[in-house]
Amino acid sequence: MTVTPPTATPRAGRPLWQRSAIVMAAIVALLVVIEAIDAATRYQLDDAGIEPRQIDGLDGILWAPFLHADWEHLWANLIPGIVLGFLVLMTRRFLIVTAIVWVISGLGVWLIAPPYTITVGASGIIFGWLTFLLVRGLFNRDFWQVLLGIGLFLVYGSVLWGVFPGTFGVSWQGHLFGAIGGVVAAWYLADRDRRRPNRGAGTTPGVTS
Repeated sequence: MTVTPPTATPRAGRPLWQRSAIVMAAIVALLVVIEAIDAATRYQLDDAGIEPRQIDGLDGILWAPFLHADWEHLWANLIPGIVLGFLVLMTRRFLIVTAIVWVISGLGVWLIAPPYTITVGASGIIFGWLTFLLVRGLFNRDFWQVLLGIGLFLVYGSVLWGVFPGTFGVSWQGHLFGAIGGVVAAWYLADRDRRRPNRGAGTTPGVTS
């Protein structure tokens, strides 16, 4: 048995990218499990989505991002969501960015979506993650963040057309207000990001605010 001297340097934690990947994998696993339960119950869980302008539908703002209309809907969101979510986790601003986008996107759907509909899906949050990453560098006046935003725009910029009315059954309202939420989050956090000292490797991704 080896005894570690009291003065020995403690073992370093996982690097940020590993912890971000683990968190993102856990989110994906949760969404897959929920979708499997939803499918097994013939998508009855989807009734907990956002019902526009109904007081008893307000709680759908909380549940809607966890629910999807079918497996195809889920996979369509996961493909860009994994990349964008990982990048937001790497900024250490995941919790507050996601919370701002979540609320603004959900309230936007609740206010202006067509009556007698139920909206589900995480696409509003994904649009918010994208716009946050696109404009963050402009607010922070950070060259590398601007460069990342340009790269993301070249890859994912075309999806921003989803903020306009188009395909039947697709919630452009959630996309639009999610995108607005991402800009609001970038603006709100800009001054904090510029003044924030460099954190050590032991900080949990997304926890700082």
